Amino acid sequence: MTVQLLFASKLGLSVDEKLVKKSEEMLGKVLDVYEERLSKSNYLAGDFFSLADLSHLPFTQYLVGPMEKEYMIRDRKHVSAWWDDISNRPSWKKVLELY
Repeated sequence: MTVQLLFASKLGLSVDEKLVKKSEEMLGKVLDVYEERLSKSNYLAGDFFSLADLSHLPFTQYLVGPMEKEYMIRDRKHVSAWWDDISNRPSWKKVLELY
């Protein structure tokens, strides 16, 4: 989905809408699993911030930003709260300032 939405047109390719739709459906299923998990703990691996959470920052930033798919996060109460928590960490904000 990232390649299709952010890079296909820059590479002179047309966006494969069917692939984008299928990718959204698959990601939605993963986010539903996360929603269930995050209803029981603050972070993906428990009640502590870990590499499991950290590894989601770059792609999710693309998802809610230039890919314009923020609703996929916001439509899930616990995923939305988790995203607000991890994306507002001072270290992540510092990384974003570099770009």
